[in-house]
Amino acid sequence: MRRTRILTVLLALAAGLLAGSPPTALAADPAPRAAVTADSYTWKNARIDGGGFVPGIVFNRTEKDLAYARTDIGGAYRWQESSRTWTPLLDHVGWDDWGHTGVIGLASDSVDPDRVYAAVGTYTNDWDPGNGAVLRSADRGATWQRTDLPFKLGGNMPGRGMGERLAVDPHDNDVLYLGAPSGHGLWRSTDAGVTWSEVTAFPNPGNYAQDPGDTSGYASDNQGITWVTFDESTGSAGSATGTVYVGVADKENAVYRSTDAGVTWERLAGQPTGYLAHKGVLDAEHGYLYLAYSDTGGPYDGGRGRLYRYATATGTWTDISPVAEADTFYGFSGLTVDRQHPGTVMATAYSSWWPDTQIFRSTDSGGTWTQAWSYTSYPERANRYTMDVSSSPWLTWGANPAPPEQTPKLGWMTEALEIDPFDSDRMMYGTGATVYGTENLTKWDSGGTFTITPMVRGLEETAVNDLVAPPSGAPLLSALGDVGGFRHTSLTEVPPMMFTSPNFTTSTSLDFAESKPDVVVRSGNLDSGPHVAFSTDNGANWFGGTDPSGVSGGGTVAAGADGSRFVWSPEGAGVHHTTGFGTSWQASSGIPAGAVVESDRMDPKTFYGFKSGKFYVSKDGGATFTASAATGLPAGDSVRFKALPGGEGDVWLAGGAADGPYGLWHSTDGGATFTRLPDVEAADTIGFGKAAPGASYQTLFTSAKIGGVRGIFRSTDRGATWTRVNDDAHQWGWTGAAITGDPRVYGRVYVATNGRGVVYGDTSDTGGGDGGTDPGPDPAPTGACKVTYTVTNQWSGGFQADVRLTNTGTSAWHGWSLGWSFPGDQRVTQMWNAEHTRSGPAVTARNVAWNAEVAPGASVGFGFTGSWSGTNGKPSGFRLGEHGCALE
Repeated sequence: MRRTRILTVLLALAAGLLAGSPPTALAADPAPRAAVTADSYTWKNARIDGGGFVPGIVFNRTEKDLAYARTDIGGAYRWQESSRTWTPLLDHVGWDDWGHTGVIGLASDSVDPDRVYAAVGTYTNDWDPGNGAVLRSADRGATWQRTDLPFKLGGNMPGRGMGERLAVDPHDNDVLYLGAPSGHGLWRSTDAGVTWSEVTAFPNPGNYAQDPGDTSGYASDNQGITWVTFDESTGSAGSATGTVYVGVADKENAVYRSTDAGVTWERLAGQPTGYLAHKGVLDAEHGYLYLAYSDTGGPYDGGRGRLYRYATATGTWTDISPVAEADTFYGFSGLTVDRQHPGTVMATAYSSWWPDTQIFRSTDSGGTWTQAWSYTSYPERANRYTMDVSSSPWLTWGANPAPPEQTPKLGWMTEALEIDPFDSDRMMYGTGATVYGTENLTKWDSGGTFTITPMVRGLEETAVNDLVAPPSGAPLLSALGDVGGFRHTSLTEVPPMMFTSPNFTTSTSLDFAESKPDVVVRSGNLDSGPHVAFSTDNGANWFGGTDPSGVSGGGTVAAGADGSRFVWSPEGAGVHHTTGFGTSWQASSGIPAGAVVESDRMDPKTFYGFKSGKFYVSKDGGATFTASAATGLPAGDSVRFKALPGGEGDVWLAGGAADGPYGLWHSTDGGATFTRLPDVEAADTIGFGKAAPGASYQTLFTSAKIGGVRGIFRSTDRGATWTRVNDDAHQWGWTGAAITGDPRVYGRVYVATNGRGVVYGDTSDTGGGDGGTDPGPDPAPTGACKVTYTVTNQWSGGFQADVRLTNTGTSAWHGWSLGWSFPGDQRVTQMWNAEHTRSGPAVTARNVAWNAEVAPGASVGFGFTGSWSGTNGKPSGFRLGEHGCALE
């Protein structure tokens, strides 16, 4: 698993994601804008629970049960104690700013717990063309404001487990520090994150790079300033803390200190050298700064490490490592102090991959240590813990390892470990796949056994490469980075196991036979073993195929309509075809290596391919391909296409780039000719779902730019008109890998994200078309309306609500205005997907440009955050213009 995030990077690069920003500008002569309507959708995750690296967990120091987690590509989350789940906080990040889903630093304000900050940006090289930013929230992440930085940040770069790089002064909470990478030094804000300036007096911007010779810029970047820690004993409320410690990616000069609130800085004298300080955690009560060291920046690598304690009053350094340096084959991280009992310290062997990670605990300030597990008589081991992964059973990986390995593992990449500052029994720690935790930790000290369980529900962090929704069997199958993929028989339950036999580290492509949906094929990456696998029971069980010579990666794969043959375009080899289940592959002719391949959904011998602006067709089961004469298609390889189920030769193609043809094309003659849809300015995916009631053609879904708006769109009339089904609060960064509708549930759509898992949406629309292109004169909205008002989140002094307005009349609306009055002291502070005005308790919400059109039976949704005191009662009535609406 150590390569999983790098694999995700490379796969995304191959798909056109990281070679530049997702295209936002159009080529010359853009198509005219379509009239776009909107629908109110409910969005959820198909539950996997975890699936990626969690490098940071942050507890607020003054409010119980307030905690946050950061991920490397999937945004940030807030812990919800009442439901014991994580709430995503950055789903509003849109296509143009997809890099802001990578979080390199997170800080919760201990003076004002409503404030939280996130330092965002995914890559410091040109894979992410945008600069980083600091996001700030005054309502615990419900809404955010942003300050752009003049440099990039690297939430998915080497060294991302060190930290925290972002910190709030515990006495003067208008003061924040940010450690920057790439030689940009230390930065400070004195106005609560609104503006930032470099601390020019700070003497060392760092010099360590994982691999200085890496020409991609990924491993060769200077990892910079790695953490900031305040000594709260040196300040008072309202005045900046006097003593600040800073970690630097420099093996000879890893720790600096200021004793005058950041005016001047000095290298700590006597510090150990030859290591990087991954963490610096202060116990102000005893005057100790604890430091966890590794010989590399992690999170995958690290071969030697030490733990040190620095006495802040005397300047004395003490090596408190639990094992001798010669006995380490890992670095230390995951450093935490029990704030209820500050003499209790814990740390992890974050880079111990085999046989397991290790967790160390001391109750005497590092004088002596015990371990989470130890050998009895090798290879047998005794554990101080038990693990219960029944809520996420796939965490066993379906493995049956020989001792001393165990399944499930205690973890890997364990850079984040925190003891709850209000509860010595609760601890959470992040791994490369999940968040684990315990609520009876102190049994460790009494000789008992403490219990570890996943504490990850709601935190969905998979990168999705492909999705299929068969017409029978399981409703959803997925191809994922890091964890391979899953068969969801229920969207609301965690599947028992990922795809196994073989377990791909990353699945790259997935398909099923349209007329025999039990026949499924997938391709993917594996260090040793086959790169293609087959199932004859709808993905429940699998067996590996045989690779042609030269295969190095999964590529794309397609199943013939009747399951009798397959075409595969793997990495490292050209396109191949086979009859049966891949025991013998033959090279295909007439099609270049690296082409994307798909099958016709009616004719079992017809397959299609695309490469570099050319569309290819095979009529003999993939043996030979012929280039189509079609012109005007995207010149690059950032293209995804699909053939319509039930329609022979009916092909839809999406893709392109800002500097050339970019949009959505349709062919009804098997790819001989294509017609570009004039109203689609840009499109990156295409999928099909159940036809709307009364419609004869399947519903189209796409991640696209239509009517000047980026979003997820639906059409029930072959692309003549479109409805945006997501909103500005639900964008999930980059959604260009895959999309599919559900063939059994009208309106349901499954969306692939790059770090937020599989998102699916259900409509409140009961069917029909999406409106006409010539709506005629604008009638005033009638009173035939229905409103659903839902408080979705509430905290002390604040809340978030969603409003759904349904047109229950017989005429379309071409603009709307909804008014209500709050029953108490509530005030709207921010609204999305609508404009608003207020006067006292009265509020009026009006449509924005893209959701003015609401067809009969359709709905439109908007949301807002607000403040409240006393009670937070719901409005008793709503009015559309001058007419009352029914209240659900």
